[in-house]
Amino acid sequence: MNVLFENLPALLIAVPLFSAFLLPVIGRFVPKIRDAWIVLASLASSLTAVITAIMVYTKGTIVYVFGAAAGTPAAPIDSGGIPFRIIFTIDGFGAFMLLSAAIVSFAVVLYLVSSQKERSGKSEFYALYLLLTAGIFGMVSTGDLFNFFVFLEINSLAGAALVSYHRRGGIAAEGALKYLIVNTVGGLMVLFSIGILYAQYDSLNMAVIASQISFSTLNIVALVLFITALAMKAGSVPFHFATPDAYSVAPSGITAAMIVASQAGLYGLFRIVFTLYGDIFNTVTIGWVVIILGVLSMVIGVTMAIPQKDVKRLLAYHAVSQTGYMLLGVGVALAVLGDPLAMASYGQTAMEGGLFHIINHAMYKGLLFLAVGAVIYRTGVWSLNKMGGLGHNMKWTMIFFLIGALAIAGIPPFNGFASKLMIYESVFAFNPALSIIAVVVSILTLASFMKVFHSMFMGPQLPEYAEVKEVPKLMIAGMVILTIFVIGFGLFPDLVVNNLITPAADALINNGAYITAVLGGGL
Repeated sequence: MNVLFENLPALLIAVPLFSAFLLPVIGRFVPKIRDAWIVLASLASSLTAVITAIMVYTKGTIVYVFGAAAGTPAAPIDSGGIPFRIIFTIDGFGAFMLLSAAIVSFAVVLYLVSSQKERSGKSEFYALYLLLTAGIFGMVSTGDLFNFFVFLEINSLAGAALVSYHRRGGIAAEGALKYLIVNTVGGLMVLFSIGILYAQYDSLNMAVIASQISFSTLNIVALVLFITALAMKAGSVPFHFATPDAYSVAPSGITAAMIVASQAGLYGLFRIVFTLYGDIFNTVTIGWVVIILGVLSMVIGVTMAIPQKDVKRLLAYHAVSQTGYMLLGVGVALAVLGDPLAMASYGQTAMEGGLFHIINHAMYKGLLFLAVGAVIYRTGVWSLNKMGGLGHNMKWTMIFFLIGALAIAGIPPFNGFASKLMIYESVFAFNPALSIIAVVVSILTLASFMKVFHSMFMGPQLPEYAEVKEVPKLMIAGMVILTIFVIGFGLFPDLVVNNLITPAADALINNGAYITAVLGGGL
């Protein structure tokens, strides 16, 4: 049992990868157990992530070098020879992201098993989904820049394939191609940045580089490329152009998972600017860059969402807008990182609000995509102009959608209110105008979703939907899981912040602890 726990970081990747490669074989020779296999594989992957996160929260940062004995210090990996090693460094921030990904991943699998029941090519489809999961887990767990790039590519390639797997004519292929091109360009930027750092420091380990990095033109170039590439992955304005096209045509369960996949890009962005560059660069400048990206994302995302008639495209633009809140909160903390008084007064709260919003967004936006997917599953209609009165026959789906809509708009007692309130208050202390913009965007978000809710579920029952009924129980189960967290995080925000969010924020702010944990060998 001790050996199993010592190798949990390796199992994070091994379980979904092994299960993915076996799925086509199972689908060919024993197809009757295929659905059970994907559910068990996803459950095992999610439990591994949850247990790993619990170990981090209870015992501290985990440092794991694949192939090395437990407790072996990580520093010797950079003492010469081939530098490409599989290295995991999971601190409070990584553990927090693992929890978010694990919850959404399992909820989505339950939903997919039912919603994809009549589809062909399910073995390959599920294999790609497990590869996407492995990519997400790897990105938020690795302590090595080249490993991060590899997992980023797995994430992006699997996501692009899933977008177009069940085509809606040519638009699915177009959306997948845009997504692939944007992520490929971003991946090349990341790889080029890694090359710049490796050439200077002869290391790929984040902690080793962070302990040696200095202010130079080359490092500025690497930072700009990192920020650009990872903002593209996160779907931030002005790099958001592939997000609406991809999200609107992907299967709804996949779109919910891609929310978490994009947030892995935020993980990379925050890890780079805090852990690698936090001590030697002017964090005020970098902070304002992140703030501007956040404000642009909030405003442009919501204004582009309001006129949309395709309901999934509308949700995609709202995803862009919500990403702005995360960038705004963390950007403010970054801007005052060098000012202890401001950091203690409101910077820490801004940081925690931005991180809290990451997991909240994963829950309520995942719920919204699943609820909309349920409507499309029963009606085959994407256009809001052709919907109406569905609440008569799809009461549970209507309730789930309403809960998600109120959460994204920041209405109590749902989780979006808790994180947005933290952002409003802390950002107001930093710059009142930014806080006012954030509040206005929330008001527009509420107005948009009330219109959508009315268009889909209210009004008299339309004759063409008279035979429509509620979706199968497994699809309901997937939505129930996310609803529990949307409500629970809203009712008990202090419990979540104190036990999950604050350790994640501290892990980023105190990058010296990260470096010490790695160079000292971790657990």
